[in-house]
Amino acid sequence: MCQGRWHCFQPVHGCEIIDFAQKNPKFNKMFNDAMACTAKLEAEGILWGYRDGFSSINGSLVDVGGGTGEMAAKIVKAHPHVKAINFDLPHVITTAPMHQGVSHVEGNIFGAIPNVDAILLKRVLHGFSDEDCIKILKNCAKKIPKKTGKIIIVEHVLEPNGNGPFDETGLVMDLLMMILTSSGKERTELDWKKLLKEGGFSHHKIIKIPAFLSIIEAHPA
Repeated sequence: MCQGRWHCFQPVHGCEIIDFAQKNPKFNKMFNDAMACTAKLEAEGILWGYRDGFSSINGSLVDVGGGTGEMAAKIVKAHPHVKAINFDLPHVITTAPMHQGVSHVEGNIFGAIPNVDAILLKRVLHGFSDEDCIKILKNCAKKIPKKTGKIIIVEHVLEPNGNGPFDETGLVMDLLMMILTSSGKERTELDWKKLLKEGGFSHHKIIKIPAFLSIIEAHPA
């Protein structure tokens, strides 16, 4: 049975979904393929909605939790001046194909993220608790230039009254995070503002794109 906040995966499988993927190559491939497919579907809206933001990157970008590198490859194809790094756990990177203009680096999101000009976090933070998100954001803040660096968060941004055009989708994702993770959830703009401030980012803006996701651009304090 599910316990606590409906977290079902760990009680059933004896470990978190990331650890399960590491131990089960077949599931790992299926999960990575699904994330790559999702990236392909979302890429057009993200690239269009944040075209000026990607164009303004003067140097390097790391896609943290970038899976097999599909999103990084799409960014480089649209913006060849960007030097892209795809960063994920070792068991993910070992399955990643080569993409022109993209280098793969394995590591942990709480550890040695490469020093870059911009960090992309697409559908990553919704899998973590507020406390862990703050740790991740503080780690990211150390890896980018204080004056010119930025992070690009791609997530659902729920309306506080629940009346947003894509809030039903966001709430379904919220339930999914409750089931698959021990503490993940979707968040409102107020939630994001609080996390960013505590994580070392003094100002941000939200960019709506033609999709149920939004882009949050944030700059260090």
